[in-house]
Amino acid sequence: MKLRMTTSLSATLSATIRFIALLLAVALTACRSSAPTPATTASTAAVSPANAAKPGSRYSLQNDVPLLEKIDLDAIKPVIPRVEPRTQAGNKSPYVVLGKTYIVRQNEAGYSEVGVASWYGRKFHGHLTSNGEKYDMFQLSAAHTTLPIPSYIKVTNLDNGKSIVARVNDRGPFHPGRIIDMSYAAAAMLGYAGAGTARVKVESIVPDGARAPSRAPAPVETASVPPVLNPAVTEETVAKERLMIEEGRGKDYMQVGAFGVEKSALALQTRLQGMTRLPIVIHSEKAANGSVLYKVRVGPLADDTQVQALQDAMSAAKMGAPFKVRL
Repeated sequence: MKLRMTTSLSATLSATIRFIALLLAVALTACRSSAPTPATTASTAAVSPANAAKPGSRYSLQNDVPLLEKIDLDAIKPVIPRVEPRTQAGNKSPYVVLGKTYIVRQNEAGYSEVGVASWYGRKFHGHLTSNGEKYDMFQLSAAHTTLPIPSYIKVTNLDNGKSIVARVNDRGPFHPGRIIDMSYAAAAMLGYAGAGTARVKVESIVPDGARAPSRAPAPVETASVPPVLNPAVTEETVAKERLMIEEGRGKDYMQVGAFGVEKSALALQTRLQGMTRLPIVIHSEKAANGSVLYKVRVGPLADDTQVQALQDAMSAAKMGAPFKVRL
């Protein structure tokens, strides 16, 4: 009799344990199903398999900026096409990048193309564009492989019908399957920043008063070259730096001056030592003509906070506008 009661009690306990275990499993499943799924909000970069690029590529949104930047679209200044002389930097033709030769168009008139647009953002913010200007991800600009620099384009997102006008001041994209690389602000206004790429139509805009198309090469007007601190900006050097950024190689520095006399570089180094605790180095480069250029650089930089602090200090001291370089 005692054995039968013990066996019955044991069976009851075993059944109870199995029931409790079943309840726990159901509860756990419910918790998992109610948890929010990642990459579904507008503030998170969602890259589909069709849009994903190789690891480290500037065209993979997850590797450029994991979270989309906050941006006030109403505060972005529209681009108004105007007559501008071609800059000396950025219009070399032909030029070679990654083994492919590109020939810059003599004139932008009549250009129209349909294809895929990508965008580039924070990693490239503050670096030089191909014509020696600083890339500003919050302005409406674009990179193109063959349009003259500067030139103006109308870009239409064929998936939603949105259009903007942008200014071409950079070279790229140099990856197959892309026809235009837009700034982050431009991509946001076109509605594809979250997707990474979009099908677009790109059309050239010739400002009123511009020269008529000519078969002869347009003369280079050196007086229009912006006053940048790096006199050796070429399509190849900019593309090389961009490739380093894409692949996550090297570190960012701020170049704050370039001099033909070492004494001037040393004087700037001394002055900067009172403005930042970051290392300040002088890098000498020998030019093809035998002259030596002394470049004053600060870094390596850990984050954008350091960059902004240094830029603010230099601006207050009226010391010019430094730019980022990848070494």
